[in-house]
Amino acid sequence: MTRYFADLRAPEAAGLSPDAVAVLPVGSIEQHGPHLPLSTDLVVAETLARDAVDAFGDACDLWLLPALAYTKSNEHAWSPGTMWLSATTLLAVLDDLARCLATTPVRRLVFLNGHGGNSALLQVASRDIRLAHGLRTFVMHPSLPADHGGTSPAAELGMGIHAGIDETSLLLHLRPDLVRLDLGVRSVPEQLASFDRVRFGGAVSFGWLSDDFGTDGTIGDPTGATAERGTRLYEAMVVAAGQSLAEIARFDPRSTR
Repeated sequence: MTRYFADLRAPEAAGLSPDAVAVLPVGSIEQHGPHLPLSTDLVVAETLARDAVDAFGDACDLWLLPALAYTKSNEHAWSPGTMWLSATTLLAVLDDLARCLATTPVRRLVFLNGHGGNSALLQVASRDIRLAHGLRTFVMHPSLPADHGGTSPAAELGMGIHAGIDETSLLLHLRPDLVRLDLGVRSVPEQLASFDRVRFGGAVSFGWLSDDFGTDGTIGDPTGATAERGTRLYEAMVVAAGQSLAEIARFDPRSTR
């Protein structure tokens, strides 16, 4: 049985369970330094969503929606090749998609987000969709971005947020044909390391563009990336995604008392 929503016939879509979970991979098309493809975030989000649905779909009643490639990437607008939607446009697109999904019995919608620049907007969209269309909405990531409180290796001083060692290693595992590791250079904004509160993932956030730091668009250190590291990272992501989706499938905020 297919678990890909777009492969269903209309009567099958109309017959889905209210307990079903629709998973929408959300990526981006944006610069990732000189060494990674524009599609990096899309590749990670789409592949992880597909593999998670394949592995856990029957147990959790998961359905994979076609990925959303173009999203809010205006922090990279300075770079040729970046394709981005305004916040207003992306919110409207997400609302339109949710409105359509709500015509089916499905009542759970997951945004599996591969691009950190989408995170805040997806939280806004989730609440708006919950109110407007009655769907239970969730935002999850392949891993929590460092600029949202996640971790990055010590060598990147907590600032490995874009095209650094982990992201480059993931692509070496998933799509090595698209990686030019020989072009990757260390581009860590070390001048920010002295700030305790105003920093990526700190108590005080700040608006930034990826060319603010005097780098080539990389914010991290890809030079030590390996496919082996990427394999370990990705396998852990699949396990974590399965655990998250299993909880989403049974989540109900109402008291059981």
